[in-house]
Amino acid sequence: MLQDKDRIFTNLYGFHSPDLQAAKMRGAWDGTKFLLEQGRDWIVNEMKASGLRGRGGAGFPTGLKWSFMPKASDGRPHYLVVNADESEPGTCKDREIMRNDPHLLVEGCLIASFAMGAHAAYIYIRGEYVAERHALQRAVDEAYEAKLIGKDNIHGYPFDLYVHHGAGAYICGEETALIESMEGKKGMPRLKPPFPANMGLYGCPTTVNNVESIAVAGTILRRGASWFSGIGRPNNVGTKLFCVSGHVNKPCNVEEAMGLTFRELIDRHCGGIRGGWDNLLGVIPGGSSVPIVPAHEIADAYMDFDTLRNLKSGLGTAAVIVMDKSTDIVRAIARISYFYKHESCGQCTPCREGTGWMWRVLNRMAEGRAQKREIDMLLEVSTQIEGHTICALGDAAAWPVQGLIRHFRHEIEKRIDDYAANPHSESVMIAAE
Repeated sequence: MLQDKDRIFTNLYGFHSPDLQAAKMRGAWDGTKFLLEQGRDWIVNEMKASGLRGRGGAGFPTGLKWSFMPKASDGRPHYLVVNADESEPGTCKDREIMRNDPHLLVEGCLIASFAMGAHAAYIYIRGEYVAERHALQRAVDEAYEAKLIGKDNIHGYPFDLYVHHGAGAYICGEETALIESMEGKKGMPRLKPPFPANMGLYGCPTTVNNVESIAVAGTILRRGASWFSGIGRPNNVGTKLFCVSGHVNKPCNVEEAMGLTFRELIDRHCGGIRGGWDNLLGVIPGGSSVPIVPAHEIADAYMDFDTLRNLKSGLGTAAVIVMDKSTDIVRAIARISYFYKHESCGQCTPCREGTGWMWRVLNRMAEGRAQKREIDMLLEVSTQIEGHTICALGDAAAWPVQGLIRHFRHEIEKRIDDYAANPHSESVMIAAE
């Protein structure tokens, strides 16, 4: 269990003021100049040693990502872009950081930019986050005023920070689509290579990181890599913000040690499953784009990247969506399918055509108006979408469908049988509504 002294986000719930003075009392901006004086290589090596893996979903080692940036400039400026386009359904952690502890993010931007030789950073914030943008802009203004950032700041490293408001498109959470959107173009993913590290924003070397990954940097460097890597489980270390929603008694956002079990997370922080543990049906452990895990597999599983990957799902953003036995699981996954159909940018044929097709088939299956042979056809089509698109939206649309068929095929078959037996029965008509 994570102890209070090890928490990084000490104002996650906004009990205290988010302003600069209060943030400094909580430890932000403490000895930042000293950290920068240790040099770029020291910062990158310390981040590598800490074992921090990206908190935006993919879990890529953050220090390693920073090291991909060219060491010396070839005349082009370097950029840091912070991905605050928190659009993954179920995820609501970054908004709390920007609302209640924004100075951790502003300081993290300075440190990360220094480590990568960037003199400017951009925070791309989700279109629907209006209050968060105001809170973040206020923190940026305070940092400029106190000469913590800016052309001529007390740290001796010229640095500018800009808050860029998106227009509310899920696809802009993908790093290259985000960059396209920032450049004033349609948010459509780019082909890789070239990767952003050598051809990113405005054709310059760029690193894109999640809000949480950047906001923890200052605390990790202050307290030391060994402190951070001592929390959690091997290869899955540190603290993590979990957003628990759905059928629990007390949905919440909480900072916990990576790798506590699902049961510990729910019993300690969420007051247990609604109706007790026997009422648990399944859990989507990392935002809507990862496959559902049934109750018996998830109950005592560790909540970390590797354990959940071995369960054929993923930790993703740690947006834990809990479903009890009152859930119409086929209809729930159909609803998720509709989301991906709606948010596809339409650039790649498998995703453009496939997401709509999967949604239409799932909708019929939710009512029972399907043939059993269509279940395998649906699975087959999902594998033809997965891995065949420029970005991961195709995978994100396919995985929930695959998870449904893997664990709840019997539920779809039962619908089909019920409908075949009595196509006009009341229960079938209710399901069809």
